[in-house]
Amino acid sequence: MHTSATEEKSSQQFVCALGLDVGRKRIGVAGCDRTGLIATGITTIERTSFERDVEQIRQLVNQRQVQVLIVGLPYSMDGSLGFQARQVQKFTTRLAKVLKLPVEYVDERLTSFQAEQMLIAENRSPSRNKQLIDRKAASIILQQWLDTRRSRLKSTLVSAD
Repeated sequence: MHTSATEEKSSQQFVCALGLDVGRKRIGVAGCDRTGLIATGITTIERTSFERDVEQIRQLVNQRQVQVLIVGLPYSMDGSLGFQARQVQKFTTRLAKVLKLPVEYVDERLTSFQAEQMLIAENRSPSRNKQLIDRKAASIILQQWLDTRRSRLKSTLVSAD
């Protein structure tokens, strides 16, 4: 069967990614449509044990046929990796190994702040909507990755022509 160059290009553009905002108490989870254009918050996982956290993520991975995990890495404002960032990396490394999925990190500085600002703009209380903030932060993380990926794909498609 012969596939044209345009079919090949469009098949490279489909992606199913899961965005994670990993915190000490909760994990915000976001997903995207098959086209990889828009990230939306899916759920917030209350962290209990590594095994239970993994099981909840595994269910989402299977339902959504996820190919890659996108995880927000909380760099310090000076760009270094602090304690929390190392905790996130440790958790994510174990998670990726168990799920057999690749991981890409996104600088998540200020994503929770952006999510809180969105709630304030919607006249909702950030302190009463922690789970929603985590979901929104996860969708901001995933959206940044999707946008970067799309601009990279565009530049490779342009240079290929």
